[in-house]
Amino acid sequence: MEEYVDRGIFDKEPFQTFDQKGIGRLFSTAVSLGRSVKSKLKLGICGEHGGDPASIAFCHSQGLTYVSCSPFRVPLTRLAAAQAAIKASGHSLTQDR
Repeated sequence: MEEYVDRGIFDKEPFQTFDQKGIGRLFSTAVSLGRSVKSKLKLGICGEHGGDPASIAFCHSQGLTYVSCSPFRVPLTRLAAAQAAIKASGHSLTQDR
């Protein structure tokens, strides 16, 4: 995969960060269709994407219920999830002085 990134075929390693334009569209469609049938449907991701801050922010924007990651990624994942929630609430991540 590194060669694909080096050649500009992918912006980032697709097995670690969601391609939000491609897979993101499919993801969004799946979330919409699933929730149109069952409004409280629990949806989440796991694996490497579950510990990637950009993927976590994207999943939050799509209304996913949870992310799952390997134990060593838990601190970063919790931070990324909190940052995504703060941004979605309209608050700033930097303290105004």
